[in-house]
Amino acid sequence: MASLTAVPLRRNRDFMLLQFGQLMSTMGSQSTVIAYPLLVLAVTGSPALAGVVGFAKVLAISVFALPAGLVADRWNRKTVMITADVLGMAAVGALAVSIVLHETVFWLIPVVAFVEGGTAALFNAALAGALRSVVPGPQLPAAAAVQTGRKAAVMLAGPPLGGFLFGLGRVVPFAFDVVSYLASVVSLRLMRTPFQDADREVDRAPLRVRLAEGFRFLWGQKFLRTCSIMFGLGNFIGPGVTLALVVLGDRQGLSGGVVGLLVAMFGAGVLVGSMISSFVRRLLPPRVVLLLEFWMWTGCGAYLIWPNVYVLAVSMLPAALVIPSSDSVVHGSRYALTPDRLMGRVESVHSSIALLIAPFGPLVTGILLDTVPNRVTIGVLAATGLVLAVSSTLSPSLRLAPDLATLTKAE
Repeated sequence: MASLTAVPLRRNRDFMLLQFGQLMSTMGSQSTVIAYPLLVLAVTGSPALAGVVGFAKVLAISVFALPAGLVADRWNRKTVMITADVLGMAAVGALAVSIVLHETVFWLIPVVAFVEGGTAALFNAALAGALRSVVPGPQLPAAAAVQTGRKAAVMLAGPPLGGFLFGLGRVVPFAFDVVSYLASVVSLRLMRTPFQDADREVDRAPLRVRLAEGFRFLWGQKFLRTCSIMFGLGNFIGPGVTLALVVLGDRQGLSGGVVGLLVAMFGAGVLVGSMISSFVRRLLPPRVVLLLEFWMWTGCGAYLIWPNVYVLAVSMLPAALVIPSSDSVVHGSRYALTPDRLMGRVESVHSSIALLIAPFGPLVTGILLDTVPNRVTIGVLAATGLVLAVSSTLSPSLRLAPDLATLTKAE
């Protein structure tokens, strides 16, 4: 994994605290990635309704991305992140209480997922500024790779942990999520580095003007604009394939723990990919790094030849291996190019564009799994990947991918 040993001591301490808090919080959230659909299947038995819950969570992230960016650029980012964690903890805690009292009704599950998604949008809008505050410019791509590696480690451990905890009791993974939120709050409180420039002035321009400024900046950068659009369309595939993996594993009679292990295989691939990310960036031009991710998603078409959930899980691994490298190019470029006063708004605009279609991945997949043969469902996802791969290959904007070494030179 990328090293950050050159970071000054205090900033390195705060970076580690930030990573620990995110590790714990994301671990809790990842454990519920499998717990949510398993809970819905246990309560209703419907894959379509399980898809609705996934739709609700990702929809909230997309809907609240823009206002969250405004909040992150207007108020203290640490306070914003702590508030987001507290709200998420309260929502998941309410669901846990309903499970303990045996009063869980279906509508409560997507509502809690929606609230949790909204708090994630608020947290992530402030996170980019926090990361840039504790990491020097030359190390931003490495920090982005570390972020992806941290997520990969959580993706590796979270789903099987969630499946195992769900097997112990329906409430257990959600109780663990509550504890993980608390750990994130404590780590943020211990950090000392300000999450914004000391001389940042309050922008009192009208709301419409402030939103437009962030959108105008990102849209004016052809490379960043194209990445937001293309990877946004690609976000339809990942959540859809993940839900399909859970539902097909359940249909094959696998236990929650085994299904969690299959989902965790993807996290293992991302973790390995984060370890080789710096080598990949040195070996290949940025454009090739980006194209690899799009082309690798077509691999899920292997299920059409051999319709087995294990084949589907293995077919996702090539995409997992290249995601950290493409993330380091996209996120590192955006962090380096964006002025501090616009970080929240640019991140929120990027998230809004990137997540515009993402909520429909689990929704459409759940509906298809309920109404058509399994092969048709996976075929739709594979075809989407092929269309994106061809389109990205022909895109002139991706040929203009910036040189990260130039962008992140020492200030």
